[in-house]
Amino acid sequence: MNLIIVESPTKAKTIAKFVSKDYKIESSFGHIRDLPKSKMGIDIENNFEPEYVIPDKARKAVANLKKLAAKADKVILASDEDREGEAIAWHIVKALKLDDKKTERIAFHEITKTAILKALENPHKINMKMVDAQQARRILDRLVGYELSPFLWEKVARGLSAGRVQSVAVRLIVEREKEIKKFKVDEYWSIVASLQTQDNRQQTTEFDAKLNKVDGKTIDKLGIKNKDESDKILAELKESNYVITDVKQKEGKKNTPKPFTTSTLQQTANRWLGFSAKQTMMLAQRLYEVGLITYMRTDSLNLANSFLKDASEYLNSSLGKEYALDQPRIFKTKSKGAQEAHEAIRPTDANKTPETAKITDERQARLYKLIWQRALASQMPEAIVSNTTIDIDALLRQGSEGQTQNKKYQFRSTGQVIKFDGYLKIYPEKSKELVLPEVKKQKKLDLIKLNPEQHFTKPPARYSDAGLVKILEKYGIGRPSTYAPTISTIIARNYVNRDDNKKLAPTDIAFVVIKLLVEHFKEIVDYEFTAQMEDNLDSISHGKKKWQPVIGDFYHPFHKNLEDKYNKINKEDIMPEEKSNEKCDKCESPMIIKTGRYGKFLACSGYPDCKNIKSMPGQGNKNGGDDKKIKELEKKYKDEKCDKCGEPMAVKNGRYGAFLGCSSYPDCKTIKNIGEGSGGTGIKCPKCGKGEIVQKRSKRGAFYACNQYPDCKNAYWSKPTGDKCPDCEALLIHGKDDTVVCSAKGCGYTK
Repeated sequence: MNLIIVESPTKAKTIAKFVSKDYKIESSFGHIRDLPKSKMGIDIENNFEPEYVIPDKARKAVANLKKLAAKADKVILASDEDREGEAIAWHIVKALKLDDKKTERIAFHEITKTAILKALENPHKINMKMVDAQQARRILDRLVGYELSPFLWEKVARGLSAGRVQSVAVRLIVEREKEIKKFKVDEYWSIVASLQTQDNRQQTTEFDAKLNKVDGKTIDKLGIKNKDESDKILAELKESNYVITDVKQKEGKKNTPKPFTTSTLQQTANRWLGFSAKQTMMLAQRLYEVGLITYMRTDSLNLANSFLKDASEYLNSSLGKEYALDQPRIFKTKSKGAQEAHEAIRPTDANKTPETAKITDERQARLYKLIWQRALASQMPEAIVSNTTIDIDALLRQGSEGQTQNKKYQFRSTGQVIKFDGYLKIYPEKSKELVLPEVKKQKKLDLIKLNPEQHFTKPPARYSDAGLVKILEKYGIGRPSTYAPTISTIIARNYVNRDDNKKLAPTDIAFVVIKLLVEHFKEIVDYEFTAQMEDNLDSISHGKKKWQPVIGDFYHPFHKNLEDKYNKINKEDIMPEEKSNEKCDKCESPMIIKTGRYGKFLACSGYPDCKNIKSMPGQGNKNGGDDKKIKELEKKYKDEKCDKCGEPMAVKNGRYGAFLGCSSYPDCKTIKNIGEGSGGTGIKCPKCGKGEIVQKRSKRGAFYACNQYPDCKNAYWSKPTGDKCPDCEALLIHGKDDTVVCSAKGCGYTK
């Protein structure tokens, strides 16, 4: 019997379909060794030697694998072929004490019969260079976390933690928030002319043209600053004739998209499907493990020759030869420090369409469709478009009163017509096709209406998952396997929350911690330094550097600086207390405003004699709170008593909204979920007819649900409009790009 060990039961089940009964496939259920949780686990004096232990949750799996390995003729390690997978294989060897002579390592980029059998025919040894790179990353992160986190506890707030890559991600989000806060809003106006023309058959066509030039000079975005300037132009245009002065038509191409890498998959799935980076990778992992897609952690744009051949045959047979290429299109990987250059993410079988893949999970099906479309589109011709530009002059009518020195106004209308859809046949990108009428120079147009529009400049948007992944990749921070965990970690540690639009917003404590790190531990949050460390890890994996010197070069200056800062930095300088108008309801001492892990709160100035604390309305929860709603809740629950000690219960704000907490905290730590968010909508729950739909919070961000939970579990992941769907009577909710969609699955109504 030959034993094949993989990471997950799903992967084991898929591989079992392709091998003979001579093989037994078992799962290690992920990592079976790690650094201990209770201590550092790194011998700094002994060249950073790590101490690995078997976690309690892995002991059962290890015991089972040991028994099976003892009976096996051969043990084959089939974890993923990246640094983490290589490290898992190495840890299995060490934990099971496997004999090198009967142990083999295999790797594959897709879980198909061909790939598995080929891998079994070509076993190799564990790549210790990749293992060392993974060890170096783990040890670096442990050193930073275990040494810097206690410093943050002492100088800022208990429960905080610091991470090497995570801190840089938080800094990016904090810096963007600062840009948003200091942004100055400017007013500007645009003027659009609605025009009409007739063709030879007297058929009329309407189209819009935007004011583009004044006296030959292009109007910039802020060129018309206010209503007075707009009205002045409108008055001058009132008695004008509109004549076409130029018509330009130019044929162009829309280039085909490249196949997906990890980062572009996360970005596109976030923008198109609304998936977080974590969701995308979780769904992609499942698709990979059941053999539908290739490995999903990759920097590579390469596509296997077998897939290129199958894709060409599929496109020729299903869409026609005009939608296939004579020669396959090859993409070159340009990603800095590309890690394991395997393949791009693609379907394992080009002929397995989204309709024939038979995926029961709706989200997996949507992601598979996106991957299939993108991979096939990369091997299709470009789309051919006809770009049309029409320039129109507004000429003052002869004989108009007050004719003196008149300005010359030019309007411009641009449109695009798709002549050949090419790859858009399979991968329909979101673009508006504006068809303009067939017109010639000197053609006179009828003015229907001049439309002045007021606008205001907008600050830069908060990062979405897609935006953060893109900027991390741009700076060379992290690698394909780290993007999703980084975002999940900074949310879990309460440095970042998701706002109502699922964008990443920093918490109060994030500003404090990042300010501290930037001023005193610059290398931890320096973009170039962090990117250089990633390059060093790449060099280790390629055998160009040894891991211990890389760790030492970082650690010794870091540790010395940390010891120095313990003596030089006072908590009062980092977290200055603010005065408030509140009085302590226990001892009548003034309450002061402090900042804790979950935001600002009120604390008695008589501490430690009085330990009374109180939440601040509008602080400490993910959406900033609603003072009016909090006061309503305080009134509603004013007579509520603690079940344990009989003291009054107080309305408090936590990470996920309002809750009741015993007023005698910290002596009594009783809390009670009151099942209400701080954002009422005024919409009656259509399911139970009793409750109101209110805004609530979870780790995934804001959602809307009935306030009668758990009696009623009706919930929506976007804000309801209050109107009902004309097709099925379900509530309508706000969708993407200012759309309104039906909340019922399968309805499809949108407006």
